[in-house]
Amino acid sequence: MVAAARPRRRVLVGLGSATLLLAGVIGLLVMRSVPWIDQEWMTEVLAVRGPAGTSVASVFNALGGGVLGVVVVPVVGTLALWRWRGRWAAVFFLVASAASALVVQGLKAAFGRVRPEDILVAVDSGSFPSGHTANAATITVVLGIVAQRWWVWLTGVLYTVAMALSRTYLGAHWLTDTLGGLLVGVGVAVVVWAVFAHRLEPPGGAGATA
Repeated sequence: MVAAARPRRRVLVGLGSATLLLAGVIGLLVMRSVPWIDQEWMTEVLAVRGPAGTSVASVFNALGGGVLGVVVVPVVGTLALWRWRGRWAAVFFLVASAASALVVQGLKAAFGRVRPEDILVAVDSGSFPSGHTANAATITVVLGIVAQRWWVWLTGVLYTVAMALSRTYLGAHWLTDTLGGLLVGVGVAVVVWAVFAHRLEPPGGAGATA
């Protein structure tokens, strides 16, 4: 089993690393100036802003950050996965979430990209990549891998897209920041998966109640 897992682990690490590298390349390209796609997108966002949209986007802002996003969601998610799919699924979720957050903060510090001017929520320094989007993408990939259900993937993708749109709607990020966050979230989750893949059982497998 170990011998069979090694090629798979190398592939996962390669795919995850390539995804993270792509995020880094995008960060390098956008750190010195705002590309036209970001400018055009922000112009469209400002044109459609309104109280209803801001309220909805603010809910996503709370889900992906602050005490709720940084503490409550990871803790609840870890405990739920431990009960539902066993300790290794829970550890996978917790490690991937923490690693994603660390990579995001490292890239923010490295690139130091300036955020848009019309921000409606409190934010930290560094615009690239979007931590909210990275967190959503990480959760999506982890739950999709653990559950192995199409509806989990679909729900996660919709949540991640909605989170990305909400970040630009609130003026907290440029569009390319959310793309970078998406790549970081997916890349980190896949790399961490490589570490735990041999310990994760499919739903109903021997490890489901471990």
